[in-house]
Amino acid sequence: MQLGTRWNVGAVAPSRLDEALVVAVRQVEAELTEASVDTAGWGWTLTYLEGRPRVELDDGTSIHLDDAGHAQVTNPDDAPEED
Repeated sequence: MQLGTRWNVGAVAPSRLDEALVVAVRQVEAELTEASVDTAGWGWTLTYLEGRPRVELDDGTSIHLDDAGHAQVTNPDDAPEED
């Protein structure tokens, strides 16, 4: 895995980030704002796994592109529980 970069919630995403990921990041941020979640100090981390971009929010929300180039959001609450 190659580390890409970090940026704060609400800041401009890196210019090299795919537009579908930028749209998904903004949607997640809008949902957090609507839910009155305090994201002060939160950031996104861009990494590359097998050459493909993935962004992860400090709360565990992650976004990646599927094979068709569509953004897929995974919320930490959607992850299966471990025994």
